[in-house]
Amino acid sequence: MKVITTIQALTAEIQAAKQAHKTIGLVPTMGYLHEGHLTLAQTARAENDLVVMSIFVNPTQFGPNEDFESYPRDLPRDIALAESVGVDLIFAPSVEEMYPQDGGIRIHAGEQAMILCGASRPGHFDGVLQVVAKLFHLTLPTRAYFGQKDAQQVAIITTMVRDFNFPLEMRVVPIVREEDGLAKSSRNIYLSESEREEAPAIHEALQLAQDSFLATGEVGYALAKAKAHIQARTHGRIDYIELLAYPDLIPVTETTQQVLLAAAVYIGQTRLIDNSIFTLKEGL
Repeated sequence: MKVITTIQALTAEIQAAKQAHKTIGLVPTMGYLHEGHLTLAQTARAENDLVVMSIFVNPTQFGPNEDFESYPRDLPRDIALAESVGVDLIFAPSVEEMYPQDGGIRIHAGEQAMILCGASRPGHFDGVLQVVAKLFHLTLPTRAYFGQKDAQQVAIITTMVRDFNFPLEMRVVPIVREEDGLAKSSRNIYLSESEREEAPAIHEALQLAQDSFLATGEVGYALAKAKAHIQARTHGRIDYIELLAYPDLIPVTETTQQVLLAAAVYIGQTRLIDNSIFTLKEGL
């Protein structure tokens, strides 16, 4: 496995792979890898000739009061884990390498970014699209791999790929969970012991809401059940719990076929997200 830190070296590797007619799987990450990331890499390994993993904590997607400086970083650990699941190439650039200058041109994420996580993180998804577009151009992937846990992010990136004609396939891999249902996340390390015990209530609440919605078709009732469950079983603060048509992220209608049930909850100081995506075979 190769570890490179410059765009020039990355370009040379990608050009060689393209000349050899190899398929390329890209796994974009911010590092501090967990089982969810490794599942993405394993899926990419099974489907491509060359697997590229980016490890870059992207400053443009962090707000002024968010955890950019304290976001966990451990590149030697990440290198060992990536190699263990067959990653061929790690691209781990510095901020200066990725953003050597700023010409002021921006990608705006649009209406999809103004709800759910985007409502409380203005500009976040603009930053996500900025770095993902750069990575797509630099690695020229055949397929790009993202986790379902960041469902809004996946929906927005999918829209960019569609609307801007990126020649790649989006591959979305299901959420990887702990045994008690908590979605695996790099931020779980911030939880205290008591907070960690409360955190699985988020997934439980989503399951209750999904069952309720499938049984009744009542959005308000389903969301109320989820909120009550979290309030009764945690000391957490609910940022949002929403039920929307997916991937358009608009209110459900009689013609909705796929649904996103998503939640963001502060457990202590840690903001945890989770979701469920499910199908309504004949609409509502």
